[in-house]
Amino acid sequence: MVKCSLANLFESLSAICGFVSLSISRDRKKPPFDNTGRGFLFYRRRSSRPQGRVITWKGKEGSGMSKKGMGRRAFLKSTVAGLGGLVYLGASEKSSLAKGREEKEEKITYRTLGKTGMKLPVITMGVMNTSNPALVRAALSNSLYYLDTAQTYQRGTNESMIGEVLKGRPRDSFAIATKARLPGDQTTGLYTAEATEEAYSQKIDTSLKNLGLDYIDIYHHHGVWVKETALYEPVLNAMVKAKKAGKIRFIGITTHRNEPQVIDAAIDSKVYDVVVPAYNFRQKHGEEMKKAVARAAEAGLGVIAMKTIGGNVGGNYHNTQIDAPACLKWALQDKNVHTIITGFTTFDQLETDLKVLREFSLSKAEKQNLRLATLQAGLYCQGCGTCLTACVRHLPIPDLMRAYMYLYGYRNLVEAQDLVSSLNLPANPCGDCGSCPVKCLNQWNVSERLRNIVRLRDVPPEFIA
Repeated sequence: MVKCSLANLFESLSAICGFVSLSISRDRKKPPFDNTGRGFLFYRRRSSRPQGRVITWKGKEGSGMSKKGMGRRAFLKSTVAGLGGLVYLGASEKSSLAKGREEKEEKITYRTLGKTGMKLPVITMGVMNTSNPALVRAALSNSLYYLDTAQTYQRGTNESMIGEVLKGRPRDSFAIATKARLPGDQTTGLYTAEATEEAYSQKIDTSLKNLGLDYIDIYHHHGVWVKETALYEPVLNAMVKAKKAGKIRFIGITTHRNEPQVIDAAIDSKVYDVVVPAYNFRQKHGEEMKKAVARAAEAGLGVIAMKTIGGNVGGNYHNTQIDAPACLKWALQDKNVHTIITGFTTFDQLETDLKVLREFSLSKAEKQNLRLATLQAGLYCQGCGTCLTACVRHLPIPDLMRAYMYLYGYRNLVEAQDLVSSLNLPANPCGDCGSCPVKCLNQWNVSERLRNIVRLRDVPPEFIA
């Protein structure tokens, strides 16, 4: 091989790697890629459809990366290592890189996702709240190689954005999960006549096209909260056929409320491989949830927890009520939880999650803070359903409260507006009820929150997107 200068190397990398943007920002405060510089993702290629593949993470300290951003030299080193030595560094760069590889490997915990055999880091990336491809690249470069998305996220553009990021990457260097649901009654949680096997099969095909992939690792039946919908045969038939056809590897189900019943239905179905329930320290049915998660793990199902921060007032990663790391650590104390989905939207938040990934034991102070935080409602709706019977207008209040959390907790106006718009609400939801008969378990003023969140319907979508 021929030695080259850093400038020539930069040009060479541009030609070799079409899938990596090499426009390194000169503004160290806004790194376009990995803002930690802690290591590279190494993979072992096995087959085009790996079963229970092993992806290992090797990291290092001292990679020439400041807290404010990744330097040009550090980026070059990490990129060259990721290319498996396709180019040859000069002597000083090569010796520095070799020294970094010899340093102590960082501690990252992996757990096996039930009978799927997939080994995942205990923290993974939920991409719902971001449309920034640079942030997704940074996650992939920092061991978070499992990405969770959905067909509707970011107004239907999230899958395509991820697909662009994944172009050119070896298929066994990442894992992807996406999800969809069909039209249903938001008050009862049951499907309507439009929910057919053909319609769900088309959803799967659309996701494959958006992502630009031949297969999807996990396809989730999304947003289920009643047993009948979890066992809805047209959807199950569509996913079983897609699995047999090699379009999806594993079948999952997500649930934001009434989680124990949905988990038990998933176990009984003998179809689902993975369950994704909301699971956090604020749940008043926490003991019931812990037992349900244990039943799922014992049955061989993979368990992926979501909504683990539990709707922190002021923003999920703001410490107005409780620090996000303590919430994430709390969920990981349950060894039946194989990984958790986090929805970071900035490089600083990614850094926060990476610290938890390396060390998630709870301190005494964090345990005490969590106990105190349970005395505050936060923004997390318990999904108990009491409001559904009390509301004289039969409004889908739990969904509206979730939209409220998306807006004020996640700061995701797009997702909040899309959820509100999908609920087919009357023009004046609260009407002339006068005093609201709904008594919320969280002691919320429900009518006030409803009037607040439904205003999103009046905002032109292009003002938010």
